[in-house]
Amino acid sequence: MDRIDLFRTFVRVVECASFTRAADMLGIPRSSVSAAIQALEGRVGARLLHRTTRRVTPTQDGVALYDRCLRLIADVEEAEGLFRQTSVGPSGMLRIDVPGRIGRLIIAPALPDFFARYPDIEIGLGVSDRAVNLVEESIDCVLRVGPLADSGMIARSIGELPLINVASPDYLSRHGTPAGPADLHSHRAVRYASPSSGRVENWEWMDGEIMRTMAMSGSVTVNSAEAYIACCLAGLGLIQTPAYDVKAHIAASELIEVMPDHRAEPMPMTLLYPHRQHLSRRLQVFADWLADLLAREILA
Repeated sequence: MDRIDLFRTFVRVVECASFTRAADMLGIPRSSVSAAIQALEGRVGARLLHRTTRRVTPTQDGVALYDRCLRLIADVEEAEGLFRQTSVGPSGMLRIDVPGRIGRLIIAPALPDFFARYPDIEIGLGVSDRAVNLVEESIDCVLRVGPLADSGMIARSIGELPLINVASPDYLSRHGTPAGPADLHSHRAVRYASPSSGRVENWEWMDGEIMRTMAMSGSVTVNSAEAYIACCLAGLGLIQTPAYDVKAHIAASELIEVMPDHRAEPMPMTLLYPHRQHLSRRLQVFADWLADLLAREILA
């Protein structure tokens, strides 16, 4: 292997935390991966990886080299494509992870437009509501909704996702329509539990600049957006949900917005990339396309 291939192999081992998984992703024998790491450690004169039977982790020197390798690989890829961008578009595989309903309702239906513009890009689309680990799972980009933990990733703000309060006509006919937060004590909600923590979310609303919360009673607690909306459609209680998520149900009079002057605070939407100085051309064009799509379909 030449040096750039050694760097690529090392980066893949760090990201996969496994020689075997890195070999599978690179399409080469595990022995070739092991030989490449040994050759690279010989070149730099330092031990780069801690190896155990379960996991491979970078040493302190390995962490420093990993960051440098990412920049060098990006520079090489940019240089290789510098003179062919006018005639050949971006190409290669992108691995993306997005929240479930955004992926199903917004992104998947729009992908034919993306592939019409960039036919040489392939996309591995993960659709889930769990917090994936970009480095360990070799994900190029994730879309996150809600406040971010300090992850050290590159963050690109997309905008704020409006939330609305809705209920089914059947529920409202049986329980009445709440005019404001003071009425919530006599109402029931479909309660939402975080898939990661299990914590049941309180009902929220903005009182001027102050966010107020209260615990709601209810007979059902769910941990997915699909079940949350399905239970609301079944008349089991009020819910707070992104406006785009129930737009079709409101248009069909299957759900009705309530308390429009007492909405929860909008949720930030953010694209996260691994910590790199440069982004590949294919990731740049996808991120720009996705930002425009979400601005039209969700944030407008």
